[in-house]
Amino acid sequence: MNAPGAPAPVDDQYEAARSAAAVHVIPRDVVSVSGADAEPYLQGQCSQDVAGLPPGSTVDSLLLSPQGKIDAFIRVNRSEDGGFVIDTDPGSGPVVVARLERYRLRMKVDIDRLDSWACVAVRGPGASDAVFGSPPFVLPVEWPGLIGLDLLGAAPPDLSSWVDREAVPCGEEAWEALRIEAGIPVGGRDAVEGSIPAEAGLVERTVSFTKGCYTGQELVARLDARGSKVARRLRGVVASTVVGGDGTGGLPAVGSVVLTAEGGHEVGQLTSVAWSPGLRAAVALAMLHRRVEPPEPVLLQSAPGQETRPAEARPLPLFA
Repeated sequence: MNAPGAPAPVDDQYEAARSAAAVHVIPRDVVSVSGADAEPYLQGQCSQDVAGLPPGSTVDSLLLSPQGKIDAFIRVNRSEDGGFVIDTDPGSGPVVVARLERYRLRMKVDIDRLDSWACVAVRGPGASDAVFGSPPFVLPVEWPGLIGLDLLGAAPPDLSSWVDREAVPCGEEAWEALRIEAGIPVGGRDAVEGSIPAEAGLVERTVSFTKGCYTGQELVARLDARGSKVARRLRGVVASTVVGGDGTGGLPAVGSVVLTAEGGHEVGQLTSVAWSPGLRAAVALAMLHRRVEPPEPVLLQSAPGQETRPAEARPLPLFA
């Protein structure tokens, strides 16, 4: 994995994740939650059921405000010692710590940052065969159309002590294409603090409707009972033209405004953008107003007064 030489072409990195094994180091903020009351405390704070999780197991969850808005999109992992390790998108760690400290009161819970930890993602049908060594957590990952493992623990001096050198290193360009196509939002970018879980498409992945009460539960339950009708939703956007055919020079910018094809009404902004080797086009995520019903033609505009370019809003996930 750490052999010298030029990296594989983006197309080959992307294909390795689809058909073999590709490896990518993911920036993650990691927090330890331990103590005699760690389990009941997290059970009352997380949208997912974490009580009784066996050691080594994992669930995606949300930390919500009392109003049911997203504070942080997290993954809760049960440690062998009975405590928990939470990992989240970079920049969200301080939010998680502050949020958990706010409601801790007199419960016997210790909350600590694990700044030396790393997350190594291995994607593809050959992921299991590519992993060896003893990372503290080997976490199964199922994205729409993509399976793999995340290795979470104190960063080793050489990542090849966790992953076979034959696994293809996957750079940021290919990784972003895979993530966007799967419709996986990044906290603080695609699913910002204050969003509603249903808007970000996270309810099925992160919410238990059979557990007991937790902070923010009322809004989530009420929206679910009403068919999750929200004013906007996370959607995919595929640009219909890209200069050069390989993504160079032609990607729409993050922050580009999405306009309706008829009337030119602003309905959202692009939050993540990449070149997709599978679709041979630019792919993006955007939180779009409900007036857009994918698949539907839209226009992209990088700045007021600039020319628009045609694109299509599509439901997630995006596949070739």
